[in-house]
Amino acid sequence: MPRRSPWTCVLWDVDGTIVDASDGILRRLTIAHEHFGKQPPTRAELVHWIGPPMFESFQANVGMTPAEASEAVAFYRTLGRADGYTTGAKLFDGVGDLILDVAAAGIPQATASSKPEVQVVALMDHFDLSPALTAIVGATPDERTLSAKSDIVAESLRRLAAAGVDTSRPVLVGDRHHDVEGGADQGVPVIFVRWGFSWPHESEGAAAAVDTVDQLRGLLLIEDADG
Repeated sequence: MPRRSPWTCVLWDVDGTIVDASDGILRRLTIAHEHFGKQPPTRAELVHWIGPPMFESFQANVGMTPAEASEAVAFYRTLGRADGYTTGAKLFDGVGDLILDVAAAGIPQATASSKPEVQVVALMDHFDLSPALTAIVGATPDERTLSAKSDIVAESLRRLAAAGVDTSRPVLVGDRHHDVEGGADQGVPVIFVRWGFSWPHESEGAAAAVDTVDQLRGLLLIEDADG
């Protein structure tokens, strides 16, 4: 049966929504913290790190100055380049298939990630999802010029519109309060997924919250009985 969507386009957060990169992130954070003489985070504390821009997280979580945070981010990214951006990363079960199904239904999609765009491109290529995406959008390499979720959502919409996509009814799929707030800034409703790295209260303000990929599928795709 043909499928349609209540949305004209779908934006996707990446870390914690599409991709679980926690193993590599924790390893690199441990090395970086030890390098700068700081106590490394535990796995349980990754909730403070996955989602927001790293530049902000080194300040908020470690108490670094902006200059120190810039140095820490540069060191952390050096580790990432050495590792390879896809090392240890895996898709959350069923999410990749859903992205492909949304694309097959003719619904344009884009990423809207706070990860550096070069990493997002590498991940989408690695998981063979790039052909399903009209635009792959992430933060600028310095993670400061373009890093706030609101600005990244705006850039995703801009690139989709430039590609001829109808952006009149967009939706953002994400797993952190930054997604909810960034979407709200741009007038984009958010579907909050609970399989990522978040606290329960972070879904407040979202248009909907889901626990499973099947629930998300039901909000993105509708069986078209008239098709």
